[in-house]
Amino acid sequence: MPRARNFDEQVALERAMEVYWAKGYEGTSINDLAAAMGINKGSLYNTFGSKKDLFTRAFLKYDRERRRTMIAELERLGDSYAAIERLFDWFVAQSEADPDRKGCLMVNTALELPNHPADVQEVVSASLEDFEAFFERTIRVGQERGQIRASLDPSQAAPWLLSQALGLRVLSRGALPLDRLHAIRDQALEAIAPG
Repeated sequence: MPRARNFDEQVALERAMEVYWAKGYEGTSINDLAAAMGINKGSLYNTFGSKKDLFTRAFLKYDRERRRTMIAELERLGDSYAAIERLFDWFVAQSEADPDRKGCLMVNTALELPNHPADVQEVVSASLEDFEAFFERTIRVGQERGQIRASLDPSQAAPWLLSQALGLRVLSRGALPLDRLHAIRDQALEAIAPG
């Protein structure tokens, strides 16, 4: 008869996500994970499978609970300019409130993409494509409502905004001071402002 688990699987998964977020996939060892999750290696393997399987589950949890939730909240605002403004404000605020300079797990993973197996690469690519699609939808709706610059081509502006957002998240890991992050935010918003 299998032994009952004596730990909360979701709490352990959250702790694994934090380790991967801080150290990256390549920089994280099974010992790091087991220690942070408060379980032994046998329980880790029995419950979550391999390091790769655990990472995939942790990344999907991050994507579902952070990125998807954030996009859904922004789309409920009903004001496209305000939605994009709030997104960039969140990124700057998160950078300011991140003493460990962890950045964003999705962006960090994208930077390590060649080191990941194909299924993880697919998850990251799908997340980035969804993020770009959010920008394109938001621009189109905003143009219809007069909230976004009418002269923009949404199919060209969306990848540009994505690159600004990703660049902001990369540079927030300590490469630029906060005032320069604000400048990136301001430039992105100026480019889409109506008028």
